[in-house]
Amino acid sequence: MQSEVLLNYVLLFILLESYEIYWQRAESILGMLAKMYHYYNKSIFLFLLMQPTFYFAIGFAMLTNFSVSAMILLFIKTADIATKILLIEQVFIKKELSKDLSIALLSPVPSILPYLGLLLYPPLIYMAL
Repeated sequence: MQSEVLLNYVLLFILLESYEIYWQRAESILGMLAKMYHYYNKSIFLFLLMQPTFYFAIGFAMLTNFSVSAMILLFIKTADIATKILLIEQVFIKKELSKDLSIALLSPVPSILPYLGLLLYPPLIYMAL
């Protein structure tokens, strides 16, 4: 029974993370931010709804009685969303970019980078259960 529950949580997370990878995929971080800004500009609530793994992490933390691994997952997902919002604000709203940040945002995204979450998060789910 325990292994079936674990498998269900991991598969659900992989499905949700794959959805996020799909809609955020771009050639550069700036391209990713532009896609995110499209939803953020309509409504921050819509932008937040487009991050289902964040809600998964909240629910999973509660289901595991706030285990350390689940809290690490929630912290990483929260930091990820906060970073995205800060970058969107800086790039598209305030339009304040340093030369170094501009270069970093225009750099190509390595093909493995978007998929790192699929490698990092399932072990945290496993350890939480």
